[in-house]
Amino acid sequence: MNDPLSTFRLDEKVAIVTGASSGIGAQTVKLFSSLGAKVIAAARREDRLQDLANQYPNVMAVKCDVGDEADCNNLVENVIKEHEKIDILINNAGISDPIPALEEDLNQFKRVIQIDLISCFHLAQLCAQHMETQESGGAIVNVASIHGFVGSSPNNQPGYTAAKGGLINLTRELALEWARHGIRVNAIAPGYISTELTDEMIAGESGRKWIERNTPMRRPGDVTELDGAMLLLASDAGSYITGETIAIDGGWLAR
Repeated sequence: MNDPLSTFRLDEKVAIVTGASSGIGAQTVKLFSSLGAKVIAAARREDRLQDLANQYPNVMAVKCDVGDEADCNNLVENVIKEHEKIDILINNAGISDPIPALEEDLNQFKRVIQIDLISCFHLAQLCAQHMETQESGGAIVNVASIHGFVGSSPNNQPGYTAAKGGLINLTRELALEWARHGIRVNAIAPGYISTELTDEMIAGESGRKWIERNTPMRRPGDVTELDGAMLLLASDAGSYITGETIAIDGGWLAR
């Protein structure tokens, strides 16, 4: 009998992870590296990326602002030059706009849509152009949010919620278009996970109590609790899964 865990291995897979300098991105880099992947860790904070590369095997640090079209083009071109393929793309880079909609500057709103939605499409498109020529196809995982399904007020984030809602439906559309090429496109929708984006809110008494009150499991999540879903969707273990968004939210959306 074959090892039932073997399909979760990522040996010799080439994976790009954006937003890799902290939080979900950094954890994903560590996870993939530990399972045999060659990981390209991309983000703006090069010093943090280099720390990851120094600590974990087969990790290459690449400075990249996903909001810059040229940076995205260069990222994918350089990965192909170095490795001749791309097996996995994790679209994780993101920003938020914690401000009421009536007070938000339009340029700020556009910036959030650019980073959290448009850049995900751009990188997915760039990678898919190579994945479609590969016999093994590829896997794309978009990091969305529970607030792509429901609003976040009173934790106001108009641009963020709009982008994440768009990303969830973009995931479905790309999955349908690219399935015939062997490219799977899925998403995860984290709830309130302890990362740099949420640490200030979680550290405050009122913010933490609000999360605990509204989460059926009565606590925020740890970033490592995303590992299972992320690995399932990125690895061959999820070879018949596409167009799906998995919520990892302590029961938030079940209310």
